[in-house]
Amino acid sequence: MNRTKIVLKILVCLLIAVMFTSVTEAFPLMQADSLLYQKNPNYDYEIALYKVYKKKRANVVMLGNSITHGVNWNELTGRDDIVERGIPADILQGFTARINYVLDLKPRLCFIMGGINDIYSWIPLEQILSSYVQLIKELQKNNVKVVVQSTLFTAKRYPNSADRNQQVTKFNQMLQEYCLSNRVEFLDMNSKLSKDSFLRDENTHDGLHLNANGYKTWGQEVEKTIFRYLQ
Repeated sequence: MNRTKIVLKILVCLLIAVMFTSVTEAFPLMQADSLLYQKNPNYDYEIALYKVYKKKRANVVMLGNSITHGVNWNELTGRDDIVERGIPADILQGFTARINYVLDLKPRLCFIMGGINDIYSWIPLEQILSSYVQLIKELQKNNVKVVVQSTLFTAKRYPNSADRNQQVTKFNQMLQEYCLSNRVEFLDMNSKLSKDSFLRDENTHDGLHLNANGYKTWGQEVEKTIFRYLQ
């Protein structure tokens, strides 16, 4: 094999490796490691920021992944008593592991949206729900009112959306049943942002994350909910 062919072979192998390991919002493969969230390069970065932020109190915390992280909630709602605690690519285990960074703010109300990264990581729905329940109970134990928001569908153009959205439907049913049985408020944002089990194109810029129109709708629902609890 001549030198040119060897170089080409190496380049092809490197290209395949990069494509396979690229970090997307949802990890492409389920891993056996129970601490999967720690493999997220965004996790330590955001935690380090939490430690230097000067804000020490907030009435409301928005807890989630990159969908929650994608907007300035103070400006979206016109309130200065909201703190955002979303980490891109995070899963429910990660939410639970960093719960102290929510509790330290002594919030009265916590909105949670998560699950899509878990589902795209092929984590079993029962395991996702177990993590969610653990998170809810920890917040309630500390006198924080919880508002669970439905896991959003992805748009038709997003990879594997039809298959994964079936799991989103099943998971939301499980999550809503738990909330109804335990008097936890469930805010169905899919009824506002999606149609026929797909995120509407007018509400997303890439098939997964919301755009300004999507955030406007979400923000309005959050404002109405905050008003009921805190005004």
